[in-house]
Amino acid sequence: MDEWQPKITTFLCNWCTYGAADLAGVSRFQYPPCFRVIRVPCSGRIDPKFILAAFRHGSDGVWVSGCHPGDCHYLEGNYYARRKFALLKGLLEHIGIEPGRLQFSWISSAEATKFAEVANAVAEEVKLLGPAGYFIKKSADVA
Repeated sequence: MDEWQPKITTFLCNWCTYGAADLAGVSRFQYPPCFRVIRVPCSGRIDPKFILAAFRHGSDGVWVSGCHPGDCHYLEGNYYARRKFALLKGLLEHIGIEPGRLQFSWISSAEATKFAEVANAVAEEVKLLGPAGYFIKKSADVA
């Protein structure tokens, strides 16, 4: 029997972290295949509703990654993201979702090694938490 692998929805900034993911792939760095990547123009454009929808649709974890603060292609987008996600993380903890299910990082396009390291760490932390149980409709609820 195969070992359980988490489903992790990943929102990556087009200008930085997505470039690092591409470079990590070209460089053949190893990280788990459990990530579902959504490329966004800026981490500041991610609505918290997107993260809630990812959990509602069965993600075991969500990872958001963008440019380093101060290096945003849109000048201040990652500052907005940092504020929004600090509030969202507190809300998720308040409603009972484990803090490790939502991860944030800042990775530039030249940091392929860091991308692979953070991807491995995120996957491991979500895997330790096991399958998510919140927001997921049970088969009896669908009618």
